Amino acid sequence: MASSEAKTRQKKRRLTPNGGVRAALFLALFTCTLRCSECEKPSNIVLILADDQDVYLGGMTPMKKTKALIGDAGATFSNAFTATPLCCPSRSSILTGQYPHNHAVRNNSLDGNCSSPLWQKGPETTAFPVYLSKQHYQTFYTGKYLNQYGKKETGNVGYVPPGWDQWHALMGNSQYYNYTLSVNGKEEQHGDNYEKDYLTDLILNRSLHFLDDRSPQRPFFIMLSPPAPHSPWTAAPQYEKNFANVKAPRDGSFDKPGKDKHWLLRQPSNPMPSTSLNFLDNAYRKRWQTLLSVDDMVEALVKKLEELKELNNTYIFYTSDNGYHTGQFSLPIDKRQLYDFDIRIPLMVRGPGIKPHQTLPAPVLNIDLAPTFLDISGLNLSFVNMDGQSFLSQMAPELRNGTARPYFLVEYTGEGHLDPDPACPKLGPGLSQCFPDCVCEDAYNNTYACVRTLVEHNLQYCEFADSESFVEVYNLTSDPHQLENIVKKVDPTLLQAMNQRLIKLQSCEGDSCRVTKI
Repeated sequence: MASSEAKTRQKKRRLTPNGGVRAALFLALFTCTLRCSECEKPSNIVLILADDQDVYLGGMTPMKKTKALIGDAGATFSNAFTATPLCCPSRSSILTGQYPHNHAVRNNSLDGNCSSPLWQKGPETTAFPVYLSKQHYQTFYTGKYLNQYGKKETGNVGYVPPGWDQWHALMGNSQYYNYTLSVNGKEEQHGDNYEKDYLTDLILNRSLHFLDDRSPQRPFFIMLSPPAPHSPWTAAPQYEKNFANVKAPRDGSFDKPGKDKHWLLRQPSNPMPSTSLNFLDNAYRKRWQTLLSVDDMVEALVKKLEELKELNNTYIFYTSDNGYHTGQFSLPIDKRQLYDFDIRIPLMVRGPGIKPHQTLPAPVLNIDLAPTFLDISGLNLSFVNMDGQSFLSQMAPELRNGTARPYFLVEYTGEGHLDPDPACPKLGPGLSQCFPDCVCEDAYNNTYACVRTLVEHNLQYCEFADSESFVEVYNLTSDPHQLENIVKKVDPTLLQAMNQRLIKLQSCEGDSCRVTKI
């Protein structure tokens, strides 16, 4: 009996690994698991969002490094558009992946829902950084956020939007010096010392620090939002004399009368006075000067990612919130209009699976950025309520299948003041953004919705919510500068079809916004 028990114990010892063997097996299993997790780690994402950078009027010309390091290394989208041509509603669309009629941010004012408590309690709670955080991304924000962010009515600088691990956001609208940041909810004042305070450079430096301090085991998302080329157009000292002989382009719709266009565009003097020409030329030149620092930012960021051996596993997006105009239809400077110079934006992307030197004609909107980020993160997009669609399939068809949209919506709610503008009393109340020579860039009746198609026909159909129920229609194949409103010449059947598309898009939400057939 004793002999039998001894044999049983000996057999168990042979079947059970000793402590050393167990440790070796555990180490091997842990190493294998770690390697597998590294192999399966989602790609990193970087978004660089310029402020008011056009693509239509040469806004990318100063960006030689950016075009080489992102555009030439990946894809340039030749038909990228904003869903609305103004900072706060456009940025809200980028964050939520929704058209303005769904996130309800109408303009840059608090009354227009810009960074309001209603926005904070509603759409902001389902913005893309919230989902990326749940996907275990390390999230970092630096630069301009929303125009009313940090104001007393919106929670002061102590309010940090959900989803961001590191938060270095500008209070209010774009500045280059003498501004306030919210640094993870704490106020940080800055002065006018170039080395310490120039905002574009500070944004870069804080991003580089984040990259040094992050956990290499988890993917990251970085959003850099420099002030350039937004006013007040303060260039870095080394770039203040660049482009001394540059002037705004004089071709296309420059200083053309707003014939057959909505009320606001029928008001400017034509031709423009020399004071307006000098002003807009100076603005155009200074905008380019500020962009040189952004170009340096892109170069330094790419270099850092390369040093960290993360470049090949990182998608880098470069875009702007809206376009801009300098003299088109005799409007000195601004955005807010339905024309291509204000709604077209730059968009370049490089990253895994994207072949270099691509120019892609498929239409892409800024509401498509959020679902694209989430698609890259591996999230099932059926779980999110977004109007946009991922364009990963356009950039990297080997990674995803997908189709381009045949038409899309552009919408804007005009902004005005109840009292007449002192600079322009003869035009009455309801105006804003007025210049001393009585040219106003916005008004309550500058409220419109447009449907744009690039498939079969390159057409734009727009309806205004004004006393005239004004309609503008353009054939951009024969009239790329939108000089002639053809509403009275076009086939009524086509007008009716465009009107029906517009009605559907104005009330769309989620899946119903993602049109797949013409």
